[in-house]
Amino acid sequence: MTSHGEGIEEEQISRIEKGMGKDCHGGIETVICTSPSIVCLTQKLIAELIGTYFIIFSGCGVVVVNVLYGGKVTFPGICVTWGLIVMVMIYSVGHISGAHFNPAVTITFAFFRRFPWYQVPLYIGAQLSGSLLASLTLRLMFNVTPEAFFGTTPADSVARALVAEIIISFLLMFVISGVATDSRAIGELAGIAVGMTIILNVFVAGPISGASMNPARSLGPAIVMGVYKGIWIYIVGPIVGIMAGGFVYNFIRFTDKPLRELTKSASFLRSVSPSSKS
Repeated sequence: MTSHGEGIEEEQISRIEKGMGKDCHGGIETVICTSPSIVCLTQKLIAELIGTYFIIFSGCGVVVVNVLYGGKVTFPGICVTWGLIVMVMIYSVGHISGAHFNPAVTITFAFFRRFPWYQVPLYIGAQLSGSLLASLTLRLMFNVTPEAFFGTTPADSVARALVAEIIISFLLMFVISGVATDSRAIGELAGIAVGMTIILNVFVAGPISGASMNPARSLGPAIVMGVYKGIWIYIVGPIVGIMAGGFVYNFIRFTDKPLRELTKSASFLRSVSPSSKS
């Protein structure tokens, strides 16, 4: 990697943090408001809150309907609903906020310098607020009892549930990194790819852990319903898996060099503009 590429990266990060120019929150290119910046940030937070709200409302709502109405939705129907609502919200507000909807994704983007750290707690607050509001809405609409809990709990083994969450969260972030942060990918297909990944993950891990992949998805229902069984799994698992998925994709992002050259560089995880490669 050349010094020219690193200079481009530093300038881009500086502009992101100042709220100027173009941004790439989660790989979805947006134009950042330059004045007033607080209004622009507020718009992003509202987009995250609304997006997370409807993801939880629809995804958890279909779980409630399936329980209360004799399994009419069916398990495949639940899987498809989760994938569809995530895809729809990515296309709806991705150009505004980056469509994170997940505290673990926000933290990972910040860790890999694709998102400003000072906005992380605000994004997480918006995501958790959306989840709490959606969970409260569902409880009031359907008069849900703890027996019809629409959150996530381990089916049997805590260890199996934790491993499942780590694996599916890894896959989710690996796909997000590939389709939404790599300039060589077709960005318009990001929503479809992520939505399909959600469907597959729920099919595989739903019976084991509930297939959370998102601390906000689990915390909202847990707090509203007062059911905290194994809640730590759905905080630790997604964060570990998503961080690992982002790390691995960033490691293999540029593999045109021999491994011996990659291991000599201490900055191979840094994002580089395609124009900087020679």
